[in-house]
Amino acid sequence: MLRFIRRFLDPDSVGWPQFIAAGLLLAYALQCAWLVWVETAHGSLPDSAHDLCIFHGLEQFRGGSIAGTPDMQRSDSATPMPSTNRAPHPRLHDGYDQDRSPLYYLTCAAPFLLKPAALRTESQLGQLWATAPYLFFGVMLGGSLWYVSRRLYGNAGGYIALTLYCFSPGTIVGVAGAPSSGEMGAVWGAFGSVFTAIAVAHTLYAPREVILWNARRIALLSLSLALIVGNQFSLVPLVPLALLLMFWVAPVRPRAVIVIWCTAVACATVLLLAAYVFRLEIFWQSLVHARWIDFHPAAFAMATAYLHTFTTLVAASPPLILALPAALLGFFSWKRARYFGNTAPLAIALLLFVLTIASPDFPGQGVQITLLVFLFVFVAGVLADLMETRRSLLVTATVFGLLSAAAFRNLLQVVFLR
Repeated sequence: MLRFIRRFLDPDSVGWPQFIAAGLLLAYALQCAWLVWVETAHGSLPDSAHDLCIFHGLEQFRGGSIAGTPDMQRSDSATPMPSTNRAPHPRLHDGYDQDRSPLYYLTCAAPFLLKPAALRTESQLGQLWATAPYLFFGVMLGGSLWYVSRRLYGNAGGYIALTLYCFSPGTIVGVAGAPSSGEMGAVWGAFGSVFTAIAVAHTLYAPREVILWNARRIALLSLSLALIVGNQFSLVPLVPLALLLMFWVAPVRPRAVIVIWCTAVACATVLLLAAYVFRLEIFWQSLVHARWIDFHPAAFAMATAYLHTFTTLVAASPPLILALPAALLGFFSWKRARYFGNTAPLAIALLLFVLTIASPDFPGQGVQITLLVFLFVFVAGVLADLMETRRSLLVTATVFGLLSAAAFRNLLQVVFLR
């Protein structure tokens, strides 16, 4: 992700691919901002639970109680909002937030440290201001998706993945609907942890010093892991998954893999501990009270769980429902498509699909959006491979038509939202 930023800022590396990607990301940001503006005008926002998160985050920034802990409830009486507008957090246990760490609350409140006094939270400008962290995460996730897909599959794969992302109702609502969830930070962290772990493992084939040579990658992996755990505890299975991927990519240096992964986890733990103001007892109790995995085996025997997941994916990305079966058919019937770059995102998507089915009552959307993003990578990879076959003209025309129609339909829905 940091390399993606540097390449955009380097004049020698900027060309048509970067300009096209920047244009798509700008379209994505404008759709998110417009949706927030329209929904606020129609009274759909603000969300009082999000206002409370902002309040508690600001309290902690100002040296008050630590958000997401029992101290948070003691400060509720001082909340300036009317009690009738308050919405309690969905899941608290002994006063501890079961789903998120104080990092989530601090992220919610960060824009309001610089907020002009006259800017009200319930106004349209105030809601745009409140959405700023999630818009940043959404744009950075889109840029990371484009960079990774382009490195794996070439320009065609990067454009396919980014177009699916930028005109996906699910990823747009993931930003514009952030006042009710705000999990784009966890999704960006999940995506970054997986592909940063893969990138670090690839460097281990060179006989270099493990920690110093990979210091920047380890720092990025640490940040990604902290974003995952800090914003949504239920995405913690991706932390050991990063270790498994590193073993898969670099089985020749298992000790180096363990050293790098342990270093990244230790640095991520320090970042999370900083969100708890380095109060070890509260940090430990928060981890003990966390609801790490919502796993209900009985859900696999319920047709409604599968139907809910399917309808969610359809609503989140209609073109994906058409492209995914074609990509799966190409993957399983064509040996050339079954390489690591396609297999890894599909395997991760299957894991996330299982977690989605097994937790039908979880209030967040982080797992679902993460599943969506990895499906974008997989579909982009297989379609990019198909575009290099003898049927390239037909495949290219079909993919271009599908993506163009999806983008046009999504723009009409956003612009003419009533």
